[in-house]
Amino acid sequence: MPRSRVLAFVIKELEEVLPPVVFFAVGFNLVEFTTQLVLDDYLARFANYMVATAAALVVGKAVLLANMLPFLRRFDTAPLIRPILFKTIVYAAVVFLVRILEKIVEYWFGGGTIAGIPDYVAHHFSWHFHAAVQIWIFVLFFICTSATELDERLGRGELARIFFRRRASKVNPL
Repeated sequence: MPRSRVLAFVIKELEEVLPPVVFFAVGFNLVEFTTQLVLDDYLARFANYMVATAAALVVGKAVLLANMLPFLRRFDTAPLIRPILFKTIVYAAVVFLVRILEKIVEYWFGGGTIAGIPDYVAHHFSWHFHAAVQIWIFVLFFICTSATELDERLGRGELARIFFRRRASKVNPL
């Protein structure tokens, strides 16, 4: 592959991955920040902004990879709410499963046994915290998916133009 084609491919990938990564980096760091604000009353330290930012990189790329799956396009011709809700639910469900599997793998590598997994999940897993973070993730995916789908319907890049470019001044003759 010639150098210019490789460079064009890298630039195209960066242009596609940058918006979701920035969005989720801001969102995940807001989750960290608000959690820390609550915990400050108890003199507890929790926030890890580097982990939140790294998670945003992973989620941003995962969104791009998931968008290549053919079944995610199932409702693209339906009214806008259907593809938004469908994709949001799929993304949130995948993240939910990955987060649970991550904790189970941590338990297992920490010396746990396969037979002890049900007890660990039932008694030692922080379901309240997991649910709170999952609600945030669902909301963030809903916002991100809504913006992405709306941009697709308006014409790629049109939403950014509407938000970030100056509109021509209109004179309202009243």
